[in-house]
Formats: sequence, structure tokens, C-alpha cells
Amino acid sequence: MLRSAAVLGALAVILGAFGAHGLKQIVPAESITTFETGVRYQFYHVFALAFCGLFYMHHPSVWVGRAAICFEIGILLFSGSLYLLTALKATSTVGLGGLGIITPIGGLFFIAGWLLLAWAVQKSL
Repeated sequence: MLRSAAVLGALAVILGAFGAHGLKQIVPAESITTFETGVRYQFYHVFALAFCGLFYMHHPSVWVGRAAICFEIGILLFSGSLYLLTALKATSTVGLGGLGIITPIGGLFFIAGWLLLAWAVQKSL
């Protein structure tokens, strides 16, 4: 969990820097906003994943592990789909409609992760 948080955190910094400096020349402003949303949510859930790792050290639980998996899947689906939508926009690829459904599914994994983490904390009390 901690290793995943560290790697995904580094990736968020790299993507954030690219979004702030390199993306402006290749996509319209609304696509930059979409990309930044992906980076922001990735960062939020990197911290949640790191918390899971630290919490697990003191309170090992299958529920913490499941929460961490949900956060990882959420990052992949939610943030990943926003990055992909931006990349497709940059290459003027058509047919973006079907990809948009992946983003809210990633959001559901984020919600599930938070609820599982809350359950794990409750069970540890």
C-alpha cells in the first residue's frame, strides 16, 4: 500500500507538471481542466492509500486491504480515464463518448474505498 502510494504520488507530480507546462500547447483550456481534475483526485487518493498503509501496520484488516484496492482501482479508472480523454482530445481522436462512462465507475470505487476504510476504522475500535 505504501509503495503504491509512493509510486502513484510520484506519477501525480509528473503528470501535474506536464499538465501545467506542456499540455497548454496541445489541447484546449477545458481539456486542461479535465486533466487537472484527474491529477487532483489522484493526489487525494494517494494520501488515502498512504493512510491505509499506515493504518494497516497497527490494525491489520482485510477491510483496509479492500479499501486500498478500491482506491487503486479508482485512480486507474477515474483519473486514468480523464488522462485518456485528454490524450484523445490532443490527437483529435473521435468517438470519445463511450470512454466517459469509466470516470463515474472510478468514482464509485473511490466511494467504496472510503466506506470500507470507515468500516475498518470502526472495527478496530
